[in-house]
Amino acid sequence: MDTSNQKVWIMGCGDIGRRVARLYQNEGIKAIGWVRSEESLQLGLAQGFAMRKGDVDRGSFFPIFALDEALVYWFMPPQPSGESDDRIRRFLKGVDAAPKRVLLISTTGVYGDCGGRWIDESEPLKPVADRAKRRADAENVVQEWAARFGGEIVILRVPGIYAPERLPLERLRRGEPVLHEQEAPWTNRIHADDLAMVCKRAMEVAPSGAIYNATDGHPSTMTDYFNQVADFAGLPRPPQISMAEAQTAMSAGMLSYLQESRRIGNEKLLRELGVSLRYPSLADGLGSSAIAKKP
Repeated sequence: MDTSNQKVWIMGCGDIGRRVARLYQNEGIKAIGWVRSEESLQLGLAQGFAMRKGDVDRGSFFPIFALDEALVYWFMPPQPSGESDDRIRRFLKGVDAAPKRVLLISTTGVYGDCGGRWIDESEPLKPVADRAKRRADAENVVQEWAARFGGEIVILRVPGIYAPERLPLERLRRGEPVLHEQEAPWTNRIHADDLAMVCKRAMEVAPSGAIYNATDGHPSTMTDYFNQVADFAGLPRPPQISMAEAQTAMSAGMLSYLQESRRIGNEKLLRELGVSLRYPSLADGLGSSAIAKKP
C-alpha cells in the first residue's frame, strides 16, 4: 500500500506513536498525532511532529471529514475500568465509514493463562483480567466496524514493551522482590523500536482482517527478565520470594500478571509481513542500549 499521498492519523500518540511518526517523518510523510494531555502534546511538538489535542471521552476530537480515507493507528488505551472499550466505540461511532484502514494495538493478555504452553494466533481468546477483556472488546468492535462499513483493519496483539527508557530500573533500585525462578510465569516482550517498525509495515502490507502476535518470539520468565535487566544495568538482582509470600508482598496488579503464563511464537508475523526484527531477543535489545548505571 502506497501511503505517501494518504492521511496518517495516530490516535494516542505516546511513546510508540512518536516512534511510528518518526518513521513516517524520515520518509517525508506527515503523520498527525492525537493526544489528550498537554505533556504528550509538547513531547510530540518538541520532536517536530504535527500534533493535535483532543479528548475522545468528552467528544472533543477532530472534524469527522478530516478523516476521510485516512490510515488510523489506534494506540489509545481503553478507559481504566469496566470490561468494554468505550473509547474506541465512541470514536468509531463518530467517524462511521470515514477511515480507510485502522490498525489496532491489542494485547497478548486476551489469551489468558495458557499454562506456559507455546501458542500462536489460533489460540482461543479467554481473557481473565478486566484490562484484557477491554482489549478483547476493542478487537470485536473494530471487526464489527469493518464488516459494517467495508473498512480495512489489522490487529496486533502486543506483549510487554521495553526500551532503554522503559526498563524497571527504579523498581530494581528499590529492591522489590520477584518470584522464585521455578514459580515464575513465562512472559513475552518486544522492543519498542521493533514494534513501531512492525506497526508501519502491517499498515502497509497486511491483508485486511489479519491478526498478528507482535512479539520477539523469545520468551523468558518474568524473574529472568528482571535478572537480565539488573545484570546489564549493574544493579543487584532482586530478592526472590515464593508465591505464598507474594500474596502479601506484591500489589494486586502485579499479582494478576503472575497468574498468567504463556510462550508466544511470531512465525506468522515474520512470514506474512516479511520483517526482520532488529532486536530478536531481550539480550539483543539490552546489548544495544545505553543505560545509565546509577548507584
